[in-house]
Amino acid sequence: MKVSYHGHSVVLIETEGTRIIVDPFLTGNGQTDLKEEELKVDVILLTHGHNDHVGDTVAIAKRNDALVIAPFELATYLSWQGVRTHPMHIGGAHQFDFGKVKLTQAFHGSSYTVEEEQKIVYTGMPAGILFSAEGKTIFHAGDTALFSDMKLIGERNAIDLAFLPIGDNFTMGPEDASTAAEWLQAKKVVPIHYNTFPVIEQDPVEFTENLSGKKGLYLSIGDEIEF
Repeated sequence: MKVSYHGHSVVLIETEGTRIIVDPFLTGNGQTDLKEEELKVDVILLTHGHNDHVGDTVAIAKRNDALVIAPFELATYLSWQGVRTHPMHIGGAHQFDFGKVKLTQAFHGSSYTVEEEQKIVYTGMPAGILFSAEGKTIFHAGDTALFSDMKLIGERNAIDLAFLPIGDNFTMGPEDASTAAEWLQAKKVVPIHYNTFPVIEQDPVEFTENLSGKKGLYLSIGDEIEF
């Protein structure tokens, strides 16, 4: 399995035969190295409905005939736009042919803003994602505050790689994310959701260096790991 980081909360997972992207916010994202019109994926995983996470989902999904996996309300909203979806909800898991997906809780909001209409569309509960394939488990926390059930997630899942937001203001900051890293017991922890906007500027290198047990892993834009 190959995993790469592409700015904000964008993560690309490559299993044997399947390319999966999480929260593909590309257009308007000055931190990414990916271009919507060039991206080739089979599956899109969405944590919640905010515009900086849904991003280019509709365009990517239609061009690639990619399956979009998202919380029920968000999946429904996207299906009305002609996208092929698989709805899920928090606590539920499903075994796909490319791996197992389970949604966890996340403490945040979830809505899609249609700016030209000054309209906010409710898109259900936000979520984190546990993805398991080829004997490995990845946890993408989505946008979330620190919550004590992260201990339970860590106890019940052998997490190889966790992606945690550190930007503060909208999500956990570095201090709370450090606690989350301890509770999740992940072997490696990668910071996400920082520096895209001035209000979430953070030092990801300092965060990873301060994590105990040498579990911190800083990935710059486009960096890839294989395991």
